[in-house]
Amino acid sequence: MPVLTYSNANATAVDQLKTFIRETQTVSAHFSQTLLDKNARSIQKSSGTLEFERPDKFRWIYQTPYEQSIVGDGNQVWFYDHDLNQVTVRRFNIAIGSSPAALLAGNSTIEDNFELINLGIQDEIAWMEAIPKNKDSAFAFIQLGFSLNGDLQYMALRDSFGQTTYLTFSELIKNPVLPDSLFKFTPPDGADIISE
Repeated sequence: MPVLTYSNANATAVDQLKTFIRETQTVSAHFSQTLLDKNARSIQKSSGTLEFERPDKFRWIYQTPYEQSIVGDGNQVWFYDHDLNQVTVRRFNIAIGSSPAALLAGNSTIEDNFELINLGIQDEIAWMEAIPKNKDSAFAFIQLGFSLNGDLQYMALRDSFGQTTYLTFSELIKNPVLPDSLFKFTPPDGADIISE
């Protein structure tokens, strides 16, 4: 899946994102992820599940190749490395800001944090690009691909080091009932806790 660089004013992906945000309060999905270095070589593949509840609650669980949990409760974001039994805690607004989680789990004020651009339609996927307005963002851009019926299927993001992450979403369910407990994190006994 190439990162797109062309423009087509007739594409509707920005409108699809706005509709997705307006009409979708919760989401549950599976994802597969590929990380490419700046020379477009694959350096890691991973997969897992995600849930979010708007505004500002999300749970992103990596199951392979290493277990990692990222949980945002609206106040803090918890990063838990299962193998190291280490938890890093960050304030929500610092950790999220102009990140992919803010784009997906944020609210209708996304244009306060991102410039949104339609990229066009390729292989029946409508693409858009979100460019963070905060110049200190860890991401140069985030691209989203929607099926023509409005389902989110792809995400591509390039970080400040030139690495590109591709995500493919499957089994995406809009507006499932999600228990509050999904978005609460309690560090396991004995875990090293680092606050930033």
